[in-house]
Amino acid sequence: MEEKGFISTTELAKMLGISRIAVFKKIKNGQIKAAKVGRAFIIDKRNVPDIIGSVLSESKKKVVEEAVAKTINEYGETLKLLGRE
Repeated sequence: MEEKGFISTTELAKMLGISRIAVFKKIKNGQIKAAKVGRAFIIDKRNVPDIIGSVLSESKKKVVEEAVAKTINEYGETLKLLGRE
């Protein structure tokens, strides 16, 4: 169901570590912006960082931030080189 620039509710659920039903509830409650295409919903990829930030608990955010910092510390130079390619 992935279209250019969009992800499916299933993909978002996997990213967030929640069920598709939970994603649908968040769409219905207005917590997640989504467009309806036929019977399915699609989410603009540009909105994913904001969605993740609003859905993750503070403890999970801290774990993610620590993992990113560790990755940058250990592989920063490699990441810079990869970014040039």
